[in-house]
Amino acid sequence: MRVIQHGHIGTVTVGLVTPNCQEEKVLLIKKGDAVPVSLGVVSWWFNGGETDAVILVLGDTVTAQVPGQFKLFIATGVQGLLAGFQTDFVSKIFGLDKKESENIFNSQQGAFLVKLDHGIIFPQPSKDTKDKLYTNIEDPSGAVFVKGGGYVNFLLEKKLPMLSEVGLSAKFVKLEGNAMLAPSYVADGSVEISFVSKGSGRIKVVGSEGKPALESKLEEGDLFIVPQFFAASGIADDCGIELFTVFTSSKPVFAQLAGNTSVWNALSPVVLQVALNVTPETEQLFKSKNSESIIIVPPST
Repeated sequence: MRVIQHGHIGTVTVGLVTPNCQEEKVLLIKKGDAVPVSLGVVSWWFNGGETDAVILVLGDTVTAQVPGQFKLFIATGVQGLLAGFQTDFVSKIFGLDKKESENIFNSQQGAFLVKLDHGIIFPQPSKDTKDKLYTNIEDPSGAVFVKGGGYVNFLLEKKLPMLSEVGLSAKFVKLEGNAMLAPSYVADGSVEISFVSKGSGRIKVVGSEGKPALESKLEEGDLFIVPQFFAASGIADDCGIELFTVFTSSKPVFAQLAGNTSVWNALSPVVLQVALNVTPETEQLFKSKNSESIIIVPPST
């Protein structure tokens, strides 16, 4: 199972330990931070604030123990791996007497989520971890901006090399009111999993045979999937919309269906005329409308 965890609300302290590593990496993540978590990594997540924190977990479960389902292996607590060995094994493994073993075995009665007593101080963040273990995908610096329309920010292996270990990548889209995300697809066959983190709008996904596979209203908290080679486009409502998307590849190949990088501009004029069954004048007009980059279309004025 490969996942990217995205800070949705609040701040959270995170601990990560990779297999056979003697060092714990501690991060402090906030809204918009994306943390790739590789197979086999042990992690803990702690909200030390007075307000709720929300973590969005998106990933690829094709190779999970139960395909299509997230399966978490807990180290401690009543559902933990340690509990399964019981006290006699724990005594021998760690060189403890019976009382010490029973104390360790029975002390943690929580499962997955536990409420801590006030006053417990967790480790401080490790130095030099930003841009190595996580990054903020909602940070507009480096994003593709369209005046009056919004912006798109990509999180790819080039920006965060650790994504190569996870085999995933991501993007964040912010559309202003009534702006449109131009239709596109992922040419390498990656699957898209998208979450509406704020706002509302409409989505249209088109698959094989030129038929819509999905036409739906989107609200905050909705999740939708774009299958392999399906094309998708969305329009924001008056309030705008924000989308967080994960791709099942660390090196996705994006393809636009509009603009100067679309296939229409590359095709020979006669090929495009025949394919669309239009006159040379109409073909020239169509290409002229695709002479610039079109990722986000601002609302009509």
